[in-house]
Amino acid sequence: MIAALTRADLTLYRRLLAQARPYWRHLVAILLLDLVATPLALLGPLPLKIAVDSVIGSEPLPGFIGAVLPGERLDSPLALLALAAGLQVAVLLLVQVRELAWYVLRARAGQGVTLAFRARLFRHAQRLSLAFHDRRGTADSEYRIQWDAPGIQWLTIDGIIPFVSAGFMFVSMVYVIARIDFQLALVALVVGPVLFVVSRTFDRRTRHRYDFLRQLDARALAIVQEVLGALRVVKAFGREEREQERFVSHAGVTASARMRLSLAEGMFGVLINLTLGAGTALVLFIGVRNVLAGSLTTGAFLVVLSYLSQLYRPLEAISHQVASLQDSLASVRRAFALLDEMPDVAERPQARPIARAVGAVEFQDVSFTYDRDVVLRGVSLLVEPGTRVGIVGPTGAGKTTLVSLLFRFYDPTAGRVVLDGVDVREYRLADLRNQFAVVLQEPVLFSTTIRENIAYGRPEAGFSDIMAAAQAANAHDFISSLPDSYDTVLGERGMTLSGGEKQRLSIARAFLKDAPILILDEPSSALDTGTETLVVQALERLTAGRTTLIIAHRHSTIRGVDRILVLDRGEIVEAGRQADLLAAGGLYARLYSQQMDRRVDVPSSGVAAAPEG
Repeated sequence: MIAALTRADLTLYRRLLAQARPYWRHLVAILLLDLVATPLALLGPLPLKIAVDSVIGSEPLPGFIGAVLPGERLDSPLALLALAAGLQVAVLLLVQVRELAWYVLRARAGQGVTLAFRARLFRHAQRLSLAFHDRRGTADSEYRIQWDAPGIQWLTIDGIIPFVSAGFMFVSMVYVIARIDFQLALVALVVGPVLFVVSRTFDRRTRHRYDFLRQLDARALAIVQEVLGALRVVKAFGREEREQERFVSHAGVTASARMRLSLAEGMFGVLINLTLGAGTALVLFIGVRNVLAGSLTTGAFLVVLSYLSQLYRPLEAISHQVASLQDSLASVRRAFALLDEMPDVAERPQARPIARAVGAVEFQDVSFTYDRDVVLRGVSLLVEPGTRVGIVGPTGAGKTTLVSLLFRFYDPTAGRVVLDGVDVREYRLADLRNQFAVVLQEPVLFSTTIRENIAYGRPEAGFSDIMAAAQAANAHDFISSLPDSYDTVLGERGMTLSGGEKQRLSIARAFLKDAPILILDEPSSALDTGTETLVVQALERLTAGRTTLIIAHRHSTIRGVDRILVLDRGEIVEAGRQADLLAAGGLYARLYSQQMDRRVDVPSSGVAAAPEG
């Protein structure tokens, strides 16, 4: 089976051993316990041989027992029988102690290796650029971290160690059988080449199927994640049955592929068992002939048969493990493939630190291409420290991409993004991103306490600072009304709160971080008038004295900013104050007019609906 491994497999096993190195003491102990199983297995048939040959028959005790125990104490059949029974109990006790120790060590090492590997995958997945996750989707990485990572346990503990111990046991059993009857040992070895050919053929024909099956499983997880994440939309449109059909259809493809693979595994198992059965039958035939010919005692022949089953047991186990090992190999290959992905945005070796930026932002002839689509073309602008700038434009104009380049979520295809006179690529990534606070249109909250959500950007903050940030964001009153106040645990994505409450927590988080540069992505859209007033008041306090970039979908949001940038097809086509842009009658004026035309008057109340973003 080892010989059947490809060079790629051997490289993979070297990476596995490097990953498992912190647990090498546990692995060595597991291997030693596996090796101890061989002498214990050799002792197993000994009580039977003593009972048959020395108690029922008249053969002397095996030499090493006679050397240990005085002969005068074993001069009666009853004493010999008691010895056989005592040996049986002693061997069984030793076997059980070994299995208990093996089980505990295996669980400790297996869970430790898997946890460390998962943590490494999760850390790397977070470091990969947004472009990677945009292409792959989060479900694929999630599946590799959660379901592919445990493959390292099966390969390290149930793959490498069993191969070594089984090889040792195989050689030991062959040696012992050869000492009893050399001819039977040669016959027993005949099955080896046959098992190798069968295993090699199965490996070659099914390897790609395991990889494909993992891909299908990841796609099924993506459907579940997508539907449950958008369950409100699914229910609102009454598409539950359609999504059920889509999931079942895809899961059906996965089930069919798994059934075909199970059939191949079953046929492989049949061939293995037939081969081992033929080997046993041949040994039985020749062994009985040797007993009848008087060249082999009945007890010795029974010992050979017992050893033969133990000789074939590691071969059978290894052969049957080919299927599960191939499954694990497919998982680990996928996990290491994730680790081999290089971030599109990498920190330079000698990156410079930055404590707190002044807040001067400049784009110098910046262009950006994403997946062959030109998103930004030759954008140049300068934002002075403390300036509030609104960014507007049609959908797809490049507004979000523009601010994403500031964070280095992506790097520009051409040109430079500069912060305080330094190309952002020169800064340490963590230091750079620490200069920004973000308030999004759809607030992102986590399934933890309100206190921890507000302190997300500054986890070391004291409670008094957290409460002050909540007060500045007009969030303290509604937080205090909750049963557990700041220790209230939010549901997934904060679904237990209203939109305005979530937004105010997001603003409180930005207050507490106290970053010099603020990014706002239409934070007051889709809110009722009363809630919007509270949010706008909080935002006015938040933006004071900070460099602020506001992505605006409705023009009331950017009333009073120092300057407005109008993007269209990746270019800045207009820039200036709102009044000047309206007077110029260009794209901004047309967008503003279109939005005003969509206002709907409600005669019964005299209240006009807010313009759409």
